[in-house]
Order: sequence, then structure tokens, then C-alpha cells
Amino acid sequence: MPAPTPAVTCSGLTFAWPDGTAVFDDFSMAVSPGRTGLIGANGSGKSTLVRLIAGELTPAAGSVAVAGELGYLRQNLALGSPRTRVDEALGIARVVAAVHAIEAGDASEENFARVGEDWDAEERARATLDRLGLEQVPLDRRIGELSGGEGVLLCLAAQFLRRPGVLLLDEPTNNLDLVARHRLYDAVDSWRGTMIIVSHDRELLDMVHQIGELRSGQVRWYGGNLSAYEATVAVEQEAAERAVRAAESDVQRQKRELTEARIKLDRRLRYGQKMEDTGRSPKILAHGLKRRAQVSAGKLRTGHIDRLDEAKERLAAAEEAVRDDDEIRIDLPATAAPSGRGVLALHGVEIRYGARAEVLVRGPERIALVGRNGAGKTTLLRTITGEIPAVSGEVKVSVPVRCLPQRLDLLDPGLTVVRNVARAAPAATENQIRAQLARFLFRGRRADQQAATLSGGELFRATLASLLLAEPAPQLLLLDEPTNNLDMASMRQLSGALRSYQGAMIVASHDVPFLRELGLTRWLRLDGTLTEIDPL
Repeated sequence: MPAPTPAVTCSGLTFAWPDGTAVFDDFSMAVSPGRTGLIGANGSGKSTLVRLIAGELTPAAGSVAVAGELGYLRQNLALGSPRTRVDEALGIARVVAAVHAIEAGDASEENFARVGEDWDAEERARATLDRLGLEQVPLDRRIGELSGGEGVLLCLAAQFLRRPGVLLLDEPTNNLDLVARHRLYDAVDSWRGTMIIVSHDRELLDMVHQIGELRSGQVRWYGGNLSAYEATVAVEQEAAERAVRAAESDVQRQKRELTEARIKLDRRLRYGQKMEDTGRSPKILAHGLKRRAQVSAGKLRTGHIDRLDEAKERLAAAEEAVRDDDEIRIDLPATAAPSGRGVLALHGVEIRYGARAEVLVRGPERIALVGRNGAGKTTLLRTITGEIPAVSGEVKVSVPVRCLPQRLDLLDPGLTVVRNVARAAPAATENQIRAQLARFLFRGRRADQQAATLSGGELFRATLASLLLAEPAPQLLLLDEPTNNLDMASMRQLSGALRSYQGAMIVASHDVPFLRELGLTRWLRLDGTLTEIDPL
């Protein structure tokens, strides 16, 4: 059977950010039809590659070829003005208006030309919205009234209506609650075109036909889904670790043999010198013995050193094959909230859109905040920080508080990571800032990257660093969907880092597996009112 024609082909792509940060150098890739999962560490270039394929970025060299029409669901949604209507975001507003005009008696040539063959545009749009769980969203609603999750589903609906041959999805489950995620899974499962998915969502990545891992500017392909990929990598890593142990043992053996050879040769040289000095051998014979010993010493020493160097090279190669993911560390003493101390009290609070909350939080509690899309979780967090006033009731925050928002828009994109943190901590020296940024894996030149060039995961770490290193340090940390922009390795890093955080914490998230790893003390659900529930 001939190999299928690639749906997407990247040839010799070279791309760097304006500050000189290189992402790809002569990168090539061919994606076959079907569902492909694209994974890799934060900063490996996943979203950049997707943007190059979509034409949002232009490579310095190389080309991209796509078989058929291309659709693209961005990681950071751009729905347009908050006053844009749903039918406008779906791209059907003019067609629907023309159909209604014709039905009302305006049979102009312009209206018929606008409709073309798309007489059922409104019905198809309604069916697509209903299928994705947006049955309560009318076509004339303003998108500024939608929640973040509803916005993701609306953009997905727009792509399904267009029916492109190739669809790019960049973190499509961001902001989606559990019900909405399963609706998206069903939609993905029914898709018959080519789909390239950048995601950290395990269930979604277990639906793909192949995995492409970006690492060190290259892509490596694995047949099957995420579970198959992880099983393959686990076997590879076990073999790599065995190779490291064997190479380490070989290096030690070569060092011992080199030492033993040196001792043996030194004895020969001393014996030859002694024979010459004491005159116990004829002079010419003693000189010959000495010269032969010196030559032998040189050959043996060189041979052992060469074997030792070769063993060290094998060790370096073996170590290179072992994956070593650094860990974020945020065990910052200044953020500690004393045990039992009241840090937050909500008394009879009503937030925008009518939800009500009554709760007392003490240090260092760890609380999960869950609820459907549009329930008001983000609004509640913004009300706690004072960004949005409560409709009624009292919000009392007794310690320094910081909030990590969904959209990660706190940093100045034109400033470096160091300069952004310096704005939040003006009393700290640059050396102090750099030392602390190392805890968040920004070391050396990485701390001098502009915020605009950071990947989603890097931007998350930089924003978190800016919040936690701010003055005064927060003893109450609010996180709004913190795993949205993180790869799986970074999620493990984050969960470990948050376990070391010594302040109080409220985490709004739909990612239940992640929440379970945080050592939570309480689970709260917002659904009209804020109520305590059993752990999910």
C-alpha cells in the first residue's frame, strides 16, 4: 500500500523571535491524515509551530504546505469586540440576514447572491451550538456576555461550520468544565478531516492516532495515543538509565586501570633509573632499558587515557538520553500564613450575575473551587481581590493577596522577565531577582527573554514568579485555571511547587486530577451559592 499523502508538510523551517531567540532551524515535518497529538516541554515551540502552519507567523526560511482549507482554534482566543454577536462570530450573520430578508419578500439579486447554496446556515449553526452544549445561547447574544469556556466552544463551533480539511486545535480544553470537555471529545471523535491537537489533556490525547514530540528543535513520531507514547518512553528511559549505570561503571573501571598502569610503569622507570645510577648494568644496556620503559609508559598511558575518554563520551551520550525535567520551587518563607489565622472572610456576599458566597478561610488552607462554565468562579476571585466590587455583603481580606488570572495578561510584553519582576519588587536588587527567578527555571539568558516571546508555559511561570516575588509577598494565592497553558511535565512541576507553598490557596479549576495532587483541605462548588462538597 502506498503511503498516504501528507496533509501538512513543513520543509526547512527556520524561525527566531525578534530578540534573536531561535525556535527552529531547518525544521521539517510531514503530518499524515487523521488525528495527531503534538506534545513537548513548554518552550519547545508547539504553539509557534502551529502559528507557522496557520500563517500567523512567517519563517525566515522554508515553507509550509497544507492540503485543503485550514481551520485554527487559537490558544488565546480572539473573539472580537465584546459587542460582537454570536452569529457574527460564527460567520453566518450576513447569510442569515439575507435569508430572513428573502423570506420577508425582499427577493433582490444581492440577497440571493449572499445566500448562495447556504439556505440552512441558521439551522446548521443552531444544531452545532446545541451539540456543543450551547443550546441556551441565542444567535443574537453578545460574546462579551459569554464565559471563557463558552467562548472556546463558540470558536470550535465556528470551525465545524466551516468544515476545513485540516483543523489546528491549540489547547482546546482550556476553560472547559467537565461536561463541556466531554462534548468536545465527542465532536473531536466525529471529525473526519485531519486534526493537529496541541494539548495537555490526557483524555483528549488518548483519542489521537499518533503522537509527535517536539524536543531540541526536532520532531519524533510515536504510533498510537498518549498512553502508548508514555509506555514507549518509559521503556526507553529504563534502558537509558541502565546505560548510564553501565557507562558510569565503565568510567570508574577505566580510571582504576589507568591508575594501576601508572603505578606499574612508574615502578619500571624507577627500576631502570636505579640500574643506571648504581652501575649494576652496562651503561648502554641501562640506557636501553630506560628508553624502552619510557616508550612503553607513553604507549600504555596514552591507551588508557584514550579508553577513559571514550568511556566518558559514552557516559555523556547515555546521560543525554535520560530526560531530566527541572522542578519549580516556591517554598518562600515570606508567603507563609500562620496556622489558624483568618485570611479571608466573605459575609453575605453577592457577586455579579447573582451568585452568593459565605465562607471563612484560615491559613494555610488549600481550597478547590469548582463549578460549571459561567457559574461565576472567575468573578468571585476578582471580587476577592477587589478588582470587581461585590453587589452586596462584606469581603474581608486580612493578608496580602495575589491572583493568577486565566488570561495571563499581567506582564508587560515589551519587557524582559527580570524587568517585569522588578516592577513588582522595586526594592529588590537585580541579583536578588535573578536568584529567585532561578527557582522558576529562568536562569541566565532565559531571564532576559521578552515576555512577548515566551511560550504559554513559560509565560505562566514568569507570571507566577512576578506574583510571588512581589512586595509584600502574598499569603493568600488565588489561581484561575492554572493548568491551561502547561504541558504535562510542567503540570507535575506546578503541583509539586504548590504543595511546597506555605500560604493559603484557592484554586479554581476543571482539572480534577491536578486538584487531587495539591493536598487540598476543602472542596467548594459555586452553583448559585457557594457550598462545601465531598472531594471529587
